[in-house]
Amino acid sequence: MQITLGQYSHKGCKASNQDFHGFLRPTGPQLEMKGIAFAMADGISTSEVSHIASETAVRSFLDDYFCTSEAWSVRHAGEQVLNATNSWLHAQTRNSEFRYLKDKGYVCTLSALVLKGTRAHLFHVGDTRIYRLQNHALEQLTNDHRLWVSQKESYLSRAMGADSLLEIDYQSVPVRVGDVFILATDGIYEHIQAQQIIALINAWAEDPDMAAQLIADQALQQGSNDNLSIQIIRIQELPGQGASEVQRQIDTLPFPPLLKSGDGFEGYTVLRQVHASSRSHVYLALDQESDTQVILKTPSMDLRGDPGYLERFLTEEWIARRVNSGHVMKAGLQSRKRHFLYTVTEYIPGQTLRQWLADHPKPELETVRNIIEQIARGLYALHRREILHQDIRPDNIMIDRSGSVKIIDFGSARVAGLEESMTLEPNDFPGTALYMAPEYFMGETGTPGSDLYSLGVLAYHMLCGDFPYGTQVAKARTVADQWRLNYTSVLDDHRTIPSWVDETLRKAVHPNPNKRYQEISEFTADLRHPNPSFINRTRPPLIERSPVAFWQGLSAILAVVVVYLLLNH
Repeated sequence: MQITLGQYSHKGCKASNQDFHGFLRPTGPQLEMKGIAFAMADGISTSEVSHIASETAVRSFLDDYFCTSEAWSVRHAGEQVLNATNSWLHAQTRNSEFRYLKDKGYVCTLSALVLKGTRAHLFHVGDTRIYRLQNHALEQLTNDHRLWVSQKESYLSRAMGADSLLEIDYQSVPVRVGDVFILATDGIYEHIQAQQIIALINAWAEDPDMAAQLIADQALQQGSNDNLSIQIIRIQELPGQGASEVQRQIDTLPFPPLLKSGDGFEGYTVLRQVHASSRSHVYLALDQESDTQVILKTPSMDLRGDPGYLERFLTEEWIARRVNSGHVMKAGLQSRKRHFLYTVTEYIPGQTLRQWLADHPKPELETVRNIIEQIARGLYALHRREILHQDIRPDNIMIDRSGSVKIIDFGSARVAGLEESMTLEPNDFPGTALYMAPEYFMGETGTPGSDLYSLGVLAYHMLCGDFPYGTQVAKARTVADQWRLNYTSVLDDHRTIPSWVDETLRKAVHPNPNKRYQEISEFTADLRHPNPSFINRTRPPLIERSPVAFWQGLSAILAVVVVYLLLNH
């Protein structure tokens, strides 16, 4: 991404300048993963410390945003940073002599802009504004958080530091080459016409700093009695499809040859082939440098022309390198430059959950709980990074020799931060049909609740060897189809499973995401400890247990009534 930037700030008629603005353009991979950030804050005139709030808000956003996880979306990262800054500012006021006088405390407005990929992400609190100049028209993108008591009197209804809880306006808009974004305080926009701004920006397109200064001077000449601050950002060039780190590897690195036992490859010695399929070739290898065993994975011969497959193939190691959990597969050491396209992950001596279930076809409830809880901790670590696994199933769970459980295979995972940089279409059906949540089959985007559904199906399958809705979920492509899905109880005459465990599973795999558990921790807690609402629950009515049987029975009764009436008339 290439931009030109012009910015200017002046105290105007005031004794001091309480505005603060700044921007940060990182280099290297961070530019691709986090974008370019701009921020502008405006202090309030009734506070003598508001300039501290303005500077803190801008500096914190620009510094801390780039310290957040690369896997996070811009929205999540920005909101986390702003909420933390708001808490600090509010605490400063509470610990000062202004604790009962908000308008004299550490309070300011803030508008921030992040340019990433082909979109602009806007964060807004207060009455500093963000505009977009496009096709010779100036569009205000933010709404002022100002409450007017009369034509002359108003006050801020939202501001950084004003309350312990912060409500942030967020929006994302597409960006085109030639677009101009403008951040301005009220000292600017209240005293200059839109056409004057447009004319000056166009006249000084080659010198945006001069354009910013002239706009501020014009506002001052036309009666502005406040501080004046403005930033002008023009989009000169947008990143192309080959801009991502993953895409660059695909474009520049050749495919590796087929390997066999004893081969030396990139500092590794191939010990044996672990698995070969239409999707990849997996080898156990010895890292000659660290003398440790690792897993090498090379792309499938059949899919090497599919850019979407290759991007997901490389994403697996990218995720493993950024998630730190004892229940998530780790990436191998990145100690040498690569000359071929492949991935390296840790070797987990043990067996998959599918292999384990073949040896333990009827595991005890306590054993199932222990395995599910470990998987849940791995999912929690992924979800904290805004990563959805999307393919939780027995083949993607490893149990090592000590009994520790790890989630593997991130080929279907969805990473919010990467998704904003990707130009390829996401996988519509990322997982395995029997374990996929119903919303996927309706074309909806997955959520952490979708991974929870898969975890619930997995627990159900471990307890009875079957699936809660059989094979019907993949056929449910409408809301009406989902209503007709009939949960089959996990209880039977041969296993001693408490009825409240069945109710726990029923809730975890509910077709409606809003009726599932909202947190995985709630599911694992109810799986171990009886939920009072499940214990005290009476037998549900027939219409809930079996809607089809209810309506068939009702129809039969009505048919008998009709026949009786006909015979008696």
